Amino acid sequence: QVLLVESGGGLVPAGGSLRLSCTPSGRTFSRSTMGWFRQAPGKEREFVAAITWSSYYADSVKGRFTISRDNAKNTVYLQMNSLKPEDTAVYYCAAGPCSGYGCYGRTGYDIWGQGTQVTVSS
Repeated sequence: QVLLVESGGGLVPAGGSLRLSCTPSGRTFSRSTMGWFRQAPGKEREFVAAITWSSYYADSVKGRFTISRDNAKNTVYLQMNSLKPEDTAVYYCAAGPCSGYGCYGRTGYDIWGQGTQVTVSS
């Protein structure tokens, strides 16, 4: 069974930083698009960032978050800087065959992690 395991979430004050990691088990994802989504209480799961040969970001995180991947370690990272209380959510890692604009939607991904909580205090 293929799993995506997220780590790195936690509680941080506004203006702080966190780095999330996503490590797949069971296979390598060097040729897949890897993405990060988040879901706040009472809200829909929303796109945050994705990486293929290029990187894509939601407008709300551009300039603050950076997605990267280390294929040798089979790990994808989300560096989050200048965090705001509105960034509080469960963050999910995802993998899929999407490309271009298809990577902004949940349907572009077919494997999901269990999520990691990020809480930003004001």
